[in-house]
Amino acid sequence: MNRFIMADPQKCIGCRTCEIACVVAHSQNQDVSALDAANFTPRLHLLKGGNVSTVVLCRQCDDAPCASVCPNGAISQSDGMVKVAQERCIGCKACGMACPYGVMEVITRPVVHHGNALMFPAAEKAEAHKCDLCTGRANGPACMEFCPTDALHCIDQQLLQKMNAEKRRPRRPQHTVVGDVSMNRFLLEERP
Repeated sequence: MNRFIMADPQKCIGCRTCEIACVVAHSQNQDVSALDAANFTPRLHLLKGGNVSTVVLCRQCDDAPCASVCPNGAISQSDGMVKVAQERCIGCKACGMACPYGVMEVITRPVVHHGNALMFPAAEKAEAHKCDLCTGRANGPACMEFCPTDALHCIDQQLLQKMNAEKRRPRRPQHTVVGDVSMNRFLLEERP
């Protein structure tokens, strides 16, 4: 199983700190003051609905549909995650259509050629854009590090087994009568 980041909607306050941390972590100079609408392309997305907000990221699928449909073989699995080789990406958007979580995007960036000591934008290059778990960053994923409510967690096989065991823990029934209403509740044997 590949590890991936998942948000707890009960803790997420919708502050967008994770999006800013993601963009800064993936920018050349890692300077928040250099951010503007044109270059603000986070690899995760905040969803808000009613009183609930949560962040959606790449789930690093074991059998990644995005990799299966890529005509150029730009998307592959290695080191326990789904990776994109940008030099092979042709920007066809097939990966975005195949992603069951809607987190694979294709963005365009200017291509700058260096010639005769002049720098000029020659064209734009399309790139598949997704969470890369901040590969190469010493402190791990920036979104997790800077989330003020600790709503983002890295899910791996060990944590998943622990969560499943917690769900299956025996509970004892408790019957309560409140007025004319009878309620059945289940209580944990002991506090977690």
